[in-house]
Amino acid sequence: MNDRPAELPPTAATPKPKLLDQVRAKCRLLHYSWRTENSYVAWIRRFILFHAKRHPRDMGRTEVECFLSNLAVERQVAASTQNQALSAILFLYQKILELDLPLVDAIRAKRPARLPTVLSLDEVRRIIGKLPRNQAGLMAELLYGTGMRLMECCRLRIKDVDFDRNQVIVREGKGDKDRSVPLPVRTRDRLCEQIERVRRIHAEDLSRGFGRASLPNALFKKYPNADRELGWQYLFPSSGLCVDPREPGGPLRRHHCHESVLPKTLRRAVLAAGVQKPVRCHTLRHSFATHLLEDGKDIRTIQELLGHADVSTTMIYTHVSTLGATGVRSPLDRM
Repeated sequence: MNDRPAELPPTAATPKPKLLDQVRAKCRLLHYSWRTENSYVAWIRRFILFHAKRHPRDMGRTEVECFLSNLAVERQVAASTQNQALSAILFLYQKILELDLPLVDAIRAKRPARLPTVLSLDEVRRIIGKLPRNQAGLMAELLYGTGMRLMECCRLRIKDVDFDRNQVIVREGKGDKDRSVPLPVRTRDRLCEQIERVRRIHAEDLSRGFGRASLPNALFKKYPNADRELGWQYLFPSSGLCVDPREPGGPLRRHHCHESVLPKTLRRAVLAAGVQKPVRCHTLRHSFATHLLEDGKDIRTIQELLGHADVSTTMIYTHVSTLGATGVRSPLDRM
């Protein structure tokens, strides 16, 4: 009698994922942000369509240079946009196709030397005076009072606000770096009210069988119940529940508010305040840095508060200042 197990019938080979699906999978493996992932996929798709859907493996330096030159000459994109497209293509060849792309010598978009728009203290005071007393208005005050970027503010969680140490912890900022920024004393009471508001929303979500926030990376495996804790909830939550785009078919979660809400609110406040400068959310960050410099803070401290990798980036504020995290008083508290 033959005791050997019966041989299993041959199975069809698992189909190889599509190219753009491979890009998404690699981005998630490397813990790239959702916005970077979408940006890379969009640029790679445009690169392929530009060359009549030819596979990138059948193309090389000549095709890449042609695409980048077209962006600069025909589309007249900004230098940063062209650099973003090049980064996406290099990611495709190096990380997905595992091919060495020779040095690209395309026509490059010119990077103009521009000074950032900076508001005066009076202009900031007038704009803040026109902000509504709601979630978006508080976010705008924090952008100026802490120097955070728009998405860094949107992604704040309740646990990141440290009232005892009078600071806010910015998690996974640009370059996937953490840093601390000063907590404006002026916003403490409103932040407490906002946390209480989130507590009520979270309690209602839990009573309905929801109340789970998205956690970074694989923390949900290490701490299975952390996503139900109040500390992990977003400080500025969205008005409704949604499915995590990286988890199709997953549970409904309450994400942070959409990044388009604050710019609209700020724009209305700027118009109401009669400020004629082109003010964007990043303008508040520029004003934060410049006002700290005028207040006598050294450039290295400002560099750390802004999260700049190179001090040369921070030096731009010396050109717009009227004067040539620890222990730093927020400029919002001077008002």
